[in-house]
Amino acid sequence: MKQDSVDDLFQRAAKHAARFRDNIAAGPQRPRISYQASLDEFREPLPERGGLGVIEELVAKAEPGLHAMTGPRFFGWVIGGSHPVGVAADWLTSAWGQNTGNHHATPAAAAAEAVAGNWLLDLLDLPRESSIGFVTGATVANFVCLAAARGDVLRKAGWDVEAQGLFGAPPITVLIGDEAHATVFSALQFLGLGHDRVVRVKTDDAGRILVSDFTEAAGKVSGPCIAILQAGQINTGAFDDFDRIIPIARDIGAWVHVDGAFGLWARACPQRSGLAKGVDGADSWATDGHKWLQTPYDCGYAIVRSEEAHRRAMTIAASYLPPSYEGERDPSHFVPELSRRARGFATWAMIKHLGRDGIAAMVARHCRVAHAMAEKLRSEEGIAVLNDVVLNQILVRFGAKHPDDAADRLTQRTIERIQADGVCFCGGAIWRGRKVMRVSVISWLTDDLAGNAAADAIIAAWRAVLRESDGC
Repeated sequence: MKQDSVDDLFQRAAKHAARFRDNIAAGPQRPRISYQASLDEFREPLPERGGLGVIEELVAKAEPGLHAMTGPRFFGWVIGGSHPVGVAADWLTSAWGQNTGNHHATPAAAAAEAVAGNWLLDLLDLPRESSIGFVTGATVANFVCLAAARGDVLRKAGWDVEAQGLFGAPPITVLIGDEAHATVFSALQFLGLGHDRVVRVKTDDAGRILVSDFTEAAGKVSGPCIAILQAGQINTGAFDDFDRIIPIARDIGAWVHVDGAFGLWARACPQRSGLAKGVDGADSWATDGHKWLQTPYDCGYAIVRSEEAHRRAMTIAASYLPPSYEGERDPSHFVPELSRRARGFATWAMIKHLGRDGIAAMVARHCRVAHAMAEKLRSEEGIAVLNDVVLNQILVRFGAKHPDDAADRLTQRTIERIQADGVCFCGGAIWRGRKVMRVSVISWLTDDLAGNAAADAIIAAWRAVLRESDGC
C-alpha cells in the first residue's frame, strides 16, 4: 500500500485546519451534533488493515462534534482561543517529535523554556529568582506548587516527605477559601492532604476570603501550614486581599500559594495590575498559558519562589539519564513528567508575537468588552448581573424579580436557548445555591463588536423565554 508523502499529508491537514478557523466565526458557537451522535460516527470494529484517507475521514467525523472554542463569541468557560501563531509553533513541536526531559535530549526545547520562563516572570512581575515548570495546565500547576509547599513546610518541621512519605509525618493545616476552584481541592487530594481535611475560610459575596475570618483561622494554627489564595475567582473574577492576608500567613510560618489560572495575567496589564497587588509576596503561583496567553492546549506554568523546594519535590533521577549542565535548569526538574511535550516553543512564540504591549492590550480589551456587555445586560429588565465586573467574568441571573425557584428555571431555559441559537455560547453554574450563567471573555478574537452581538443575542434569548413563559 502506497503511503501518503509527508508533504502532501501535512499540507492537507493544514488546509483543513485553516478552513475550520476561517469559518469559525460564521457558524454556530457550539457543536453541531451531540456526544452520542459523535460516538455513532466514530464507532466501528477494530480495523484489520490500515488504509489511506485517514485524515479526511477524521475531519469528516470530528468537525460536527467540535466546539467553537476558537471563535470570537465563545464565553462558556475560561478558555483561550489558541492563537494561530501558537498553533503553528505547536505543529512544529509535534513534527519535530522531541522528548524534552533534559538539555541533552533537546537543547533547543530546554533553551526555549529557560528564556520563555524568564519572560513570564517579567510579564507577571513575580520574583525573578523563581523557578518555572511547564505543565499541562493550572490543575497540574497547583499540584506541583503544593507538592513543593508540602515538602518545604514538613522539612522545616524536621520531616523529609520526599523520602519518607506522609506516614508518621506531622499534620499540615491547609487554610483555603470557601470559593476556591475545584482543581485546588483535587491537587490536595492527589498529594494525600485530603480535599475535605482543610480549614475552609469564609468568603464575601464575590468569593474573596474574609480577612477577619482568615485571621481567626490562622490564630488557631500550630505546626506546618499552607495557605491557598486566589487571583481571579472562577465565577466573579475577584481577587483575595494579598496585601493584608499574606503577612498574616507569614506570621504563622505558612507557605502561601496562589491559584491564578487566569487572574494572574492581570499583572501583565497596567490598567488591571492593581487587582493583584501584593501577590508577589506569595511562595508559589499557578497559571495557564492556554487561557490569556492564547497558547494551544495544553500549557500551564507552576511557578515557585524557592527553586530548591521546587526541585526537591519534582526531580526524577535515574542512572541512564545524563547529568544536568552546571548551574542550568533541566525541564524535568520542575514537573512530574519525564516524557513531556516541548511547551516552551509555543509559549516563546506567543510572547514573541504579542510582546508586552500586545498582551497588556488584549487583557485590557477583554476586560473592557466584559464591562460593556455587563452594562448592556443590566439595562434589560429581568436580567441581573450579580458581580462587580472587575476583570473578564460576568455572572448573570434571569428572572431577577421572580421567586428563586422560578428564576432558576428561567435561567436554565435561557441558557439552553442561547446555546441552541448559537450566536454565542455561555455556560451555566451554581453560585450560592442558585442557578446562574457565566460569561468568560478571553479569546484573542473577541472584540467590542463580538461582545455587543453576544449581548444582543443573550437579551433576545431572554425575551423569547419570557414570552414563552408568559412572564412567570
